[in-house]
Amino acid sequence: MAEHTGPTIVIVGGVAGGASAATRARRCNEDARIIIYEKDGYASFANCGLPYYIGGEIEDREKLLVAKPALFKNRFDIELNTRHEVTGIDAKAKSVSVINHESGETLTQSYDKLILAMGAAPIVPPIDGVDSDNVFTLRNLEDTDGITDYLQSGAVNHATVIGAGFIGLEMVEQLHNKGIAVSLVELQKQVLPPMDPEMAKPIAEEVASKGVALHLGDGIAGFETKGGKVKAVVLNSGTKIDTNLVILGIGVRPNTQLAVAIGLELGETGGITINEFAQTSNPDIYAAGDAVEYEHRVIGQKMRIPLAGPANRAGRIAGQHAATGEASAIPPVLGTAIVRVFGKGAASTGLSMKLAERYGIPAKATVISANHHAGYFPGAKPMMLKLIYAPDSGKVLGAQAVGAAGIDKRIDIIATMIQMGGTVRDLTALDLSYAPPYGSAKDAVHMAAFTACNDLDGLTPTVAMDADLDGLQVVDVRTDAEVAKMSLPGAIHIPVDVLRDRIGELDPSKETVVTCQSGLRAHVAVRILKQKGFANVHNLVGGMMMRRLVDPDGVEYK
Repeated sequence: MAEHTGPTIVIVGGVAGGASAATRARRCNEDARIIIYEKDGYASFANCGLPYYIGGEIEDREKLLVAKPALFKNRFDIELNTRHEVTGIDAKAKSVSVINHESGETLTQSYDKLILAMGAAPIVPPIDGVDSDNVFTLRNLEDTDGITDYLQSGAVNHATVIGAGFIGLEMVEQLHNKGIAVSLVELQKQVLPPMDPEMAKPIAEEVASKGVALHLGDGIAGFETKGGKVKAVVLNSGTKIDTNLVILGIGVRPNTQLAVAIGLELGETGGITINEFAQTSNPDIYAAGDAVEYEHRVIGQKMRIPLAGPANRAGRIAGQHAATGEASAIPPVLGTAIVRVFGKGAASTGLSMKLAERYGIPAKATVISANHHAGYFPGAKPMMLKLIYAPDSGKVLGAQAVGAAGIDKRIDIIATMIQMGGTVRDLTALDLSYAPPYGSAKDAVHMAAFTACNDLDGLTPTVAMDADLDGLQVVDVRTDAEVAKMSLPGAIHIPVDVLRDRIGELDPSKETVVTCQSGLRAHVAVRILKQKGFANVHNLVGGMMMRRLVDPDGVEYK
């Protein structure tokens, strides 16, 4: 190990934020002494890949180790100490107390700069039996090994997953693929609670189509145990699920105990407060990762966003600033996320309509249906893309997408536009790559933006997919065959191709809403009607595709 004449940088936690901080610090300061203390047995592992190893999709456990101890030592000259837990900080003396869990010994290490990257811990409800041998959380490789060993014991034929967020859904998929019967329990009335309900519903339908038992809007009342194992999960509704494996994916809470103990400032959502360089209220102590609060670009407030991307980027900036005193500012984040669930995926970025309502931010949304590449090219798969924008300026606020392919590309494009402060008009101007196997000349992103612009310009004004249609003149312009399968009670059925001939059947003085399957034919119909003297006519966002999701009782199936 080389002699170090520069500052001593101590890092608490070695996964996304901590490892990024350490390696960036080294690349920026060759003279610094850099020490990592990680309380678990592994540092810099791919925690987002853990469910896929459990399910066997990732076969080699070694692939989960992003950076092994030898790499830290030999390439970066970093002192990595696993199974070493920092138990206290003396901010005045600028030192940390550490216990070596291998030997039981304790030590004190001084620092010039300290970086806290402790992450977050899974939420474990205080329920009798939650400490049973067959109840697991999934945070690290030790948890992964425990679940894998238990599965290999042959004792599992039914698993219950608690929580329908990203980890919960990934575990449902992987356990099902191993031939295990699965029940999914979620306290909210939808899967993927951060998303808007209608966009999450196709994922719930996909899960149910695989035979997974869904228990939405229901929580855990208790566990029935025998011999140190959970034998049944009892829900608030009284439903009893016989099971022999329980996975808790309820959520995470930030590990802020060390920060609280020395009086570091916390934010409103319980995370550590940091400035643009990841410094805490003590300028010699930095923080990064799931334990901190980041500014949300659209909402404009700081909040916890426990995702790998923000953790890595903040860690990088913390490491550079701790090593040199200079760094670029941490940019605001959007919470961009994606998950694969069997044959579909769901992705989101920025603001949802739920968040817009919660924070009082004016917003409108449009939803389009499109293929992930040219429809005439074999293998085209449909997607739904929801674009959220400001009703005055057209500024892009958020997006959500659901589909079997191509949703990552669209969400990433829109996330980039939000980061640059762009509008829906800017989206229409994007020069995106096109070839039949990859996309369409008018991409799904363009189509969503066109729809938003048509609304803003008054060419085809829209009404929300869940709008109250009572008392309005509703016109359904789908084909006879489509209406025969699913109809909107009270709607006047005139196929778009004969609308001009039958326009006399409609009253131009009435407020009119037009619908089709997804909104495209309704757009054509609205343009016809507006130019024929219908002054107050709107397109129902997303058509019947979305109406059945937001108002299933208001749709009639035949």
